[in-house]
Amino acid sequence: MKIAILEPGYPPKDLQPRFGTYGEMFARMLGEGVTTEVFDVRNGAYPGDGFGGYLITGSAAGVYDDQPWIPQLSSWIRANASKSPMVGVCFGHQIMAEALGGKVKKSDKGWGVGLHTYALNTTAPWMDRDARTLSVPASHQDQVVEIAPGTEVLGGSGFCPYGFLAYPDLKCVSLQLHPEFDPAYAEALITTRRDGPLTTHQADEAIASLHAPNDNAKVGGWLKRFFKEG
Repeated sequence: MKIAILEPGYPPKDLQPRFGTYGEMFARMLGEGVTTEVFDVRNGAYPGDGFGGYLITGSAAGVYDDQPWIPQLSSWIRANASKSPMVGVCFGHQIMAEALGGKVKKSDKGWGVGLHTYALNTTAPWMDRDARTLSVPASHQDQVVEIAPGTEVLGGSGFCPYGFLAYPDLKCVSLQLHPEFDPAYAEALITTRRDGPLTTHQADEAIASLHAPNDNAKVGGWLKRFFKEG
């Protein structure tokens, strides 16, 4: 199975030698049996036919930013949302929601960082039937605040109610959390934000939360199954 990874952003440059790019993180998450090809959508690169699915990564950009590649990516999402399975993570989650009729804004709740837990409202066929929650690293200040008609809310939290979405009439699913983030990377990223935009207390609290067990591998397996089952 070959997956196209649409990359609208990169990790901080000083963290890339140790942890890689977002495309490389997702390739590791998807694991054996999956090959990937990365497309830099900020420079107009998009996949053609022949892929078993599409995955849109995170980005430091906001969907509301005045950058020409953002409406281009939104148009591409609308044109391809019913063709092959599509997954969006963090910024990918947000731009999919906007492109398909929802709304995103900077949350007045502030930054979501550290390990976050979502309650699951339901389980899709590609998920574990007995799953009730998922705990995965978060790193965002924007949120989906309105969803399009027909969108299914798979899960969320009081902090982020629309954190895990599916589009039953399309081949799309998206997640605000970061199953591709190794806890060590999440900690390093938080450290770069200590004393701006995060306070020392926020950073310390978020880093401490990352020491708890996470469901990264489980969610990675779900997304891999979603791609395979189409």
